[in-house]
Amino acid sequence: MGCIFCEIINRGQKGDIIFETKELVAFKDIHPKAPVHILVVPRQHIVSLVDTDASRREILGNLFSAAADIARMQGIAESGFKVVMNVGRGGGQIIDHLHVHVLGGWKEEDNRELP
Repeated sequence: MGCIFCEIINRGQKGDIIFETKELVAFKDIHPKAPVHILVVPRQHIVSLVDTDASRREILGNLFSAAADIARMQGIAESGFKVVMNVGRGGGQIIDHLHVHVLGGWKEEDNRELP
């Protein structure tokens, strides 16, 4: 079975792509955990963060730079957002393709701490 993210990148699987560069593709998560939930993935198939080294610094930097660009594009940069990277099954990674989640769009009152 192929990688679903690679299939979306290569247009073999439908994905709601909102942003792309020669190195990265960003698309809406099909099971959003926030009003705005975008996945940013490298075109190159890298399983997870532990499969990177110093030679991949540029792609890692581009992932986070794109996350900020996407937050601005989605109108959540000013109110705040989260960037999350899950690593391995124990860290919550479900798809074996390096990616970051850009999450935001909550109303301020949704983030109040409970007593």
